[in-house]
Amino acid sequence: MSRLLILASKLGYQTRSFAEAARAEGADVVFASDRCHQLEDPWSDGAIAVRFDQPEEAARRIVQQSLVRPVDGLIALGDRATTTAAFAARALGITYNSPQAVENCRSKLRQREILRDAGLPVPGFFSFRLDKRLEKILPRVHFPCVVKPLRLASSQGVIRANTPEEFQAAVERIKALLKTPEIQVTHEAELDRLLVERYVPGGEVAVEGLLTRGRLRILAIFDKPDPLEGPYFEETIYVTPSRLPEAMQDRIADCAAATVQALGLTHGPVHAEFRVNEQGPWVLEASPRPIGGLCSRALRFGPQRIFLEELLVRHALGIPGSDLYREDDASGVMMIPIPKSGVLERVEGEAEARATPGVEDVQITARLHDFLSAWPEGSSYLGFIFARGNSPAEVETSLRVAHGVLKFEIAERLPVEHPVTGALPGAGTAN
Repeated sequence: MSRLLILASKLGYQTRSFAEAARAEGADVVFASDRCHQLEDPWSDGAIAVRFDQPEEAARRIVQQSLVRPVDGLIALGDRATTTAAFAARALGITYNSPQAVENCRSKLRQREILRDAGLPVPGFFSFRLDKRLEKILPRVHFPCVVKPLRLASSQGVIRANTPEEFQAAVERIKALLKTPEIQVTHEAELDRLLVERYVPGGEVAVEGLLTRGRLRILAIFDKPDPLEGPYFEETIYVTPSRLPEAMQDRIADCAAATVQALGLTHGPVHAEFRVNEQGPWVLEASPRPIGGLCSRALRFGPQRIFLEELLVRHALGIPGSDLYREDDASGVMMIPIPKSGVLERVEGEAEARATPGVEDVQITARLHDFLSAWPEGSSYLGFIFARGNSPAEVETSLRVAHGVLKFEIAERLPVEHPVTGALPGAGTAN
């Protein structure tokens, strides 16, 4: 029996879906996860406890365990696990991307520099340390611009600024985000720097691809019909096939192939984002991982209409059938946006949303009574809506109608009482 190594954060949406896909292919699964290494298998799944911020050490732990439970292939879910996957693959003799190629993608600054030097279309950019005085930085800024951290994903901390005042406010807001315990505990590199890019107008598309020993196959081009113009860039709807002219889609595919080649990526899934305007496609980013969250369920392949997870499992393990093409139907997913930060108290309308013509499923992934952060501080969604239809326009309509009947009650987080006096912050003394 083949065995698949899945490297994933303990908070990842996708882990269960990929494990189920592997088992559907008759493969065993072993996990490597950045969970607490002090506890003895607290989830009873035999996972290898690693730290993704120490990829070489994490790879050594994986190799050690593989002496007892050999693995035949691997998949990394999310950006943080990819470097560990690269080191582990190299040590285990598994075909995958090199550590250097993965690191080229992990840093937004490094990726920009490589793509610029390769002559690919990227927005003008520069980077600066957070301890620099902003009056020294402002003369270099061309407005409108986009300010972003170098390592965070899912558009977390990405803010558009149109004026010097907005730029200063954006920098302070991102600086506060990077100092939060949730970010600091990741021990990510480059948390002391920001990237400034010239804003590129136009629509956005996402490309899902699969590399096989250096050859890129485009699995799908997703349109993003909602305008992503800022000030924040929370994504919502993905629909495929793209409604762009075929000639423009060819240019996007060519740009994607040149992008992965410049970055040095050679094997495994690729997710890339592009801005598109009258000048053509502009590279926003490329990552050696599958599409995030549960969005992969929007894609099905071959006569059996298998999900993307199963296709990628076959590819990772060398099982026949990873060369299937996407179904003919139009399909799409809505990542349900968080309208405001607060505590999720109630969800209504799920049954009505599921009954919407064209809708296949509604998955509410946010848990009741948890605190949710809206963008730019947030990086997760309320859930996902999936739809299929005869045309991209039909799918988009189904997603919007289903979203319109969902109701979310989000309460503001109450101030925390002082642990000794019981007084609320800022409260006066009663007479």
